Amino acid sequence: MAMHDMNEDELLWRASFVPMIDKTPFKQTPKIAFMFLTKGPVLLAPLWEKFFKGNEGLYSIYIHPSPSFNQTVYNQSSVFYGRRIPSKETKWGETSMIEAERRLLANALLDFSNQRFVLLSESCIPLFNFSTIYTYLMNSKKTFVETNMLKDSQWKKGSQWFQIDRYLALHIISDKTYFPMFKKNCNSPCYSDEHYMPTFISNEFGKRNSNRTLTWVDWSKGGPHPSTFIGKDVTIEFLERLRFGSTCKYNGIRTTTCHLFARKFPLDALDILVKYAPKLMQFN
Repeated sequence: MAMHDMNEDELLWRASFVPMIDKTPFKQTPKIAFMFLTKGPVLLAPLWEKFFKGNEGLYSIYIHPSPSFNQTVYNQSSVFYGRRIPSKETKWGETSMIEAERRLLANALLDFSNQRFVLLSESCIPLFNFSTIYTYLMNSKKTFVETNMLKDSQWKKGSQWFQIDRYLALHIISDKTYFPMFKKNCNSPCYSDEHYMPTFISNEFGKRNSNRTLTWVDWSKGGPHPSTFIGKDVTIEFLERLRFGSTCKYNGIRTTTCHLFARKFPLDALDILVKYAPKLMQFN
């Protein structure tokens, strides 16, 4: 179970522990922590179930839903069963979103096996199978937090959907400088989820970061939210464009595999995604 009775201060304190001896006295398989920040259920859970199948021991799952969400939607055979963490109400654009992300990271850090941390929404999908994503993340020399420079070179903006290592996760939950300033001063039109992580990571840990996110979104239509893709929008050609339609650098080498995840996909897109996934993404 992911639930516990620690309060917020106890959780952050406990999660900030760092072993002073690097080599563990027991065999440890590094895992990816998949952290879902949701309003309610993980909408595309059946797709994710297929993604995780057969890869037990290589991942952990943490879900931060609205406190009022009824978790009985997951049966005991689901990988999402019992993976809810103690949550608090969050509002779009407010610092409560960052608090939720820190809460997810802190819970995931309690497991020393978790070495990579991926933030996802209920409308995210994987674009590749588990082994491809696991290898990409574990072998990367960089973390993936999108940072775009604004007028002030120290003030950054980027996607909140990050993929980071344990070192950065520990510093984010332990941050006593940037986070308090954002909590006190970042109000509309300043949106913490777009500015806090990019600014903090870029200024303090820029050399460790790739300055890009691995989560594809479409902002081409403008507005405060990215485009949503319903079932009729999802084709083989569309998914292939998401998988290989960009160019970037990975460990210093140019590649067309730049995004491992994508959003936003509502429940309406589930059937077609489940249909295409086994062959296109080579799910088990």
